[in-house]
Amino acid sequence: MTKTRKSVPAFATEAEERAYWEREDSSAGLDWTKAESVRLPNLQPSTTAISLRLPVSLLEQIKIAAHKRDVPYQSLIKMWLAEKVG
Repeated sequence: MTKTRKSVPAFATEAEERAYWEREDSSAGLDWTKAESVRLPNLQPSTTAISLRLPVSLLEQIKIAAHKRDVPYQSLIKMWLAEKVG
């Protein structure tokens, strides 16, 4: 089954284009047979800051472990969490 593609009109203003895409299906103009995979190697996942209370002795042990691995202690905590969750 071949789907006919609609041509996208020219827009006089950004507001006109925004209104058009709010009511039209953008996939109607796509030809997925010509789609290509892309890699975004420099894309960083979004992060959020959290506050975590740790006993001082535990934090010191983590800092020592991080120093032995030559990584920042917060990065080591993230690595350990990722290993446990994933």
